[in-house]
Amino acid sequence: MKIAVINSGSSSLKFKLFDMKTEEVLYSVLVEHIGEINSKIKTHHEALESIDIDFSTLDVIGHRVVHGGEEFYQPTVVNDKVIEKIGALIPLAPLHNPANLEGILVAQKYAPKVPQIAVFDTAFHFHMPKEAYLYALPFEMYEKHKIRRYGFHGTSHSFVMKKAAEILQKNVDELNLITLHLGNGASACAIKNGVSIDTSMGFTPLEGLVMGSRSGDIDPSIVIYMQRELGLSLDEVDKLLNRESGLLGICGDNDVRSIIESDDEKAKLALDMMIRRIQKYIGSYIVLLGRVDAIVFTGGIGENSAYVRDRVLDNSLISGVKNLVIKTDEELEIAKECLNITG
Repeated sequence: MKIAVINSGSSSLKFKLFDMKTEEVLYSVLVEHIGEINSKIKTHHEALESIDIDFSTLDVIGHRVVHGGEEFYQPTVVNDKVIEKIGALIPLAPLHNPANLEGILVAQKYAPKVPQIAVFDTAFHFHMPKEAYLYALPFEMYEKHKIRRYGFHGTSHSFVMKKAAEILQKNVDELNLITLHLGNGASACAIKNGVSIDTSMGFTPLEGLVMGSRSGDIDPSIVIYMQRELGLSLDEVDKLLNRESGLLGICGDNDVRSIIESDDEKAKLALDMMIRRIQKYIGSYIVLLGRVDAIVFTGGIGENSAYVRDRVLDNSLISGVKNLVIKTDEELEIAKECLNITG
């Protein structure tokens, strides 16, 4: 069976075609800098049109969708109603869900008879306990408006969990892990007996760790202060927190490689803040899990930066815990999920 996976990011598009008998990648394309200044490709529609493949010959097309809300907690065959609901969730993931939806619509155009399956980043965290996913807000905020922790990077956390089980020669359902997906976007996850019981990202992908250009955890009153005292609009605050904060906001750079090499004091400070926040989450997850079989590093930074890994593990609480570096493959995980529901 040939399954193609379309992973549409906010400014990038990954396309992989798998032969699921062998899990071999038959064809792979990465289009970056979509819509950016000087880029020849302005939209995800154009990016998909540039892929040299006959979509109608595929057996299944799988799509990464970042936010599934409470509605979607398993791979879902796409129809008009599903498309409408994904669109309704755009305010919760304004950088990602529009691109994900565009990928679905273009694929439908080129392959109207090929089954399209949406796989949601939030699904892996769906079974977190209520005390983990609820915020201490008036309960009607959850009941009426579904304001809660959803969590993200689910396909990545799920993939490396299964790989860790193979490496440690344990069944997934008896495995306790702390998984760290560290890239320009970053999240931590506490996995107990193969189930996500807590994760650092929340209602949106903004909460949690210090990221490339996202602030991660802050005092919520800062948002009120910036609007009331500094006169910033809602859109300006949103842009500041998502695109102008994190490592970029502290030192003017969001590339960890160049930050590590820099002698600038603000670069050192940015790294120290990032490391401290990761360690803070690890410590809290050790308490929640009790027993930790391994800490797993993945994502562009987690896989490639020995400096960051060594700094994170340089703490007496966690120095004795086994650690693994596992290359994530979100596209393969999505393809496997699609195979599970199509046979």
